[in-house]
Amino acid sequence: MKHIIIGTAGHIDHGKTTLIKALTGRNTDRWEEEQRRGITIDLGFTYFDLPNGDRAGIIDVPGHERFINNMVAGVVGMDLVMLVIAADEGIMPQTREHMDILGELGIEKSIIVLNKCDLVDEEWMELVEEEVREELHGTFLENAPIVKVSAATGEGLPDLIDTIQRMTENEVTEKDIHTIPRLPIDRAFTISGFGTIITGTLLAGTIRKEDTLCMYPIGKECKIRNIQVHGENVDVCYAGQRVAINLSNIKKSEIKRGCVLAPPKNMKNTDLLDVRLNVLPSSMRILTNNARLHLFTGTSEVLCRAVLLDKEEIGPGESGFVQLRLEEEIAVRRGDRFVVRFYSPMETIGGGVILEPNPKWKKRFQPDVIEELKKKESGSSADVIELHIRQHDKTMVTVAELAKITALAPEEVEEDVKELQAAGQIHVFPMKKDTYVWHRSSQESMTESILKELEGFHKAHPYRPGMPKAEVHMRFMKQVKPNVFDMYIEMLINERKIGRSGEYLHAPAYEIPKDAVFEKASRTILETFEKAGYDFVRFSEIVFPKLPDGVKEDVLQVLISDGTVVKINDEMYTLASYMEKAKAKIIEKLQKDGLITIAEVRDMLGTSRKSAKPILEYMDSQKVTKKTGAESERVAYL
Repeated sequence: MKHIIIGTAGHIDHGKTTLIKALTGRNTDRWEEEQRRGITIDLGFTYFDLPNGDRAGIIDVPGHERFINNMVAGVVGMDLVMLVIAADEGIMPQTREHMDILGELGIEKSIIVLNKCDLVDEEWMELVEEEVREELHGTFLENAPIVKVSAATGEGLPDLIDTIQRMTENEVTEKDIHTIPRLPIDRAFTISGFGTIITGTLLAGTIRKEDTLCMYPIGKECKIRNIQVHGENVDVCYAGQRVAINLSNIKKSEIKRGCVLAPPKNMKNTDLLDVRLNVLPSSMRILTNNARLHLFTGTSEVLCRAVLLDKEEIGPGESGFVQLRLEEEIAVRRGDRFVVRFYSPMETIGGGVILEPNPKWKKRFQPDVIEELKKKESGSSADVIELHIRQHDKTMVTVAELAKITALAPEEVEEDVKELQAAGQIHVFPMKKDTYVWHRSSQESMTESILKELEGFHKAHPYRPGMPKAEVHMRFMKQVKPNVFDMYIEMLINERKIGRSGEYLHAPAYEIPKDAVFEKASRTILETFEKAGYDFVRFSEIVFPKLPDGVKEDVLQVLISDGTVVKINDEMYTLASYMEKAKAKIIEKLQKDGLITIAEVRDMLGTSRKSAKPILEYMDSQKVTKKTGAESERVAYL
């Protein structure tokens, strides 16, 4: 099931909130002021289920120009946007601004929803549709489907739902749930008895209950006490979901919109950003050096100065390299999108992409600086290395092989590998002759598959200590060398993601159930061996009460593992205590006479030659005795 986030955009009073209520049955205006004034001021969240079973989270963003900061925050993590245009009014100023913002923030998938179709006639509708197509020509929206609806009457809603489902099935790519988690916060509040609650859209990775994460940029670690997705308590949430998280060790007063939740030591605060900045073709302004701007990225809004690095000015439809010098620290990643608005008057002038989230202070018009930014824009060598590592998801890849693939020097690859490892994007397995590397997402996906297999194995074979390690290796990673596989398994054991009993692997918390079935089989085995004494019976000859297939053999192996039973040979077993007594008597005889025979063992233990011979052979295997040459004679091993 895909985790989908759908957003709305459009001019005030064009019916975004009413449309969402028609789709979901819920009102997203949370505040009394919003309901009283009939406009959306802050972000509203709800959800609805598509016919195919996918659940779509939906975000109602404000249309009023005074609340553009909330609109930008709402776009974070969206997979699909519905641009709502009232059929009786057509495209309005805020509609155009929303289109510009969506384009700069990298939104690609969109549906044009012509709302209030019940208020206009067919001829007017054709004119509005033609106008919309003309306005959208040359923008990312020019090929977006147009759906005509009336949120008030329900007309066209089935067509809209079908269009949403088709696009989310065929065009929306699922987010990476195996990478490092990152959650920009758009709301923080408290609930009596629970404490601090935050909400946001999980952009990447997975967050689990009891995880310890860090709140950036304040740098405070906090523990996940509880997680809710669409009002339901869950133990884990995934990239692409709207989540509410209950945190411990942090106060609501310490958090603000723009904070980011991510693993400790994973992000670095910054008050400088190197960016590629595009000025909108529709802008009436020219960006000059050192202009004061409002920066919107993620859920952050900060004031900054724009230092133009390669141009004197950037006009409408132009772009350039810019260093943004922020008036307060934020935490972002390379590749994040942003929007900028003039300080006064507040109007959107452009946006772009972050090339370096933690740069050094740069001077203008420096050739080496411009060249560095061009390389970062086109993709660094570390980015290329990461791409190749990701492609070896089942086999891992060596540093030497990466150097060959990329035509880079081994030393350069090693530096990039160190950078990727420090960022937590890859795992490194150093061996004597070479170093193997594996992408974190590939490793976590493999670990998830192995754990699923182990859990299935436990259900099928509840009385076995686990799956043989060699079998796991052959089934999942047979192309990986055994010693590299062993290092991977040791890593999982140290992280308590799996457990090991000898050469068997099992789920971390798994224990063999000592239930009624186990006790029945165990009691039959032990009583039979105790009664037989040294007149061993073959295991195949033991009469068991009715048991599921394979249970008696599995229980026998458990008794051998815990030292209660010992295996004498392929057919015979007995109590470990009996063999310890036999061992003591044999050692005593050897110390006295220096030699012992099968006949003497037979008489000593009151058994038959048929049992005495395997007893001495068992003692040979335990390095208590050894042959002297004659088949029936033994001396002490040492």
